[in-house]
Amino acid sequence: MDRAELQTIQRPLKERYRSEPASALVTLTATGELDEQAISCSVATGRALVEAGLHPATGGSGALACSGDMLLQALVACAGVTLRSVATSLEIAVSGTVRAEGDLDFRGTLGVDKTGDAPVGFRAIRLIFDLDSYASEEQLEKLLALTERYCVVYQTLTSGVAVSIDHSP
Repeated sequence: MDRAELQTIQRPLKERYRSEPASALVTLTATGELDEQAISCSVATGRALVEAGLHPATGGSGALACSGDMLLQALVACAGVTLRSVATSLEIAVSGTVRAEGDLDFRGTLGVDKTGDAPVGFRAIRLIFDLDSYASEEQLEKLLALTERYCVVYQTLTSGVAVSIDHSP
C-alpha cells in the first residue's frame, strides 16, 4: 500500500470522525473461556484461539501462552503496524524488526515478597526497533516520534488507563 491508497482509505473515516466525533468511539472486546480443569484460559484472537496459562516461573510447563508475553506481543504488533502506517504516510521506505522486552519479578506475582519490593507486573518494558532504511536520521527520528505518539498500546501502557473489575451473577 502506498501513501495515496492509505489516504484514500482513511480520508472518509477522518472526515466522518471530524463531523461526528461519537462515531470514532469503538469498544473493542476480548473474551476468554476458563478451563474447568487446567489452570488456563482460551482467548479468541479473531484469527485463532490462544490458550494462555502459567508462565514457567510460576509453575507452568511453558506449553501455553503467557499473558505477559501476549502483552509484549500486542505492543510489538501495534508499534509495528503504527510505524508502517506512519512510514507510508511520510513516504519513508523502511523494513526491519520490532522487539519488546519486559522485566518481571515473579516474587510479586507469587506473593512471596511481603515488603512490596517486588511489585506484581512489569518493572520496565523496552521497545526496540532495528530498522533498515535509506532515510535520514532526522526522518527516522520523526518516524519514531510519530509511532510513539500514535501507537495505541504504547500510549495506553505509558499514560495509564482506568481499569475496573466486575462480575456477572
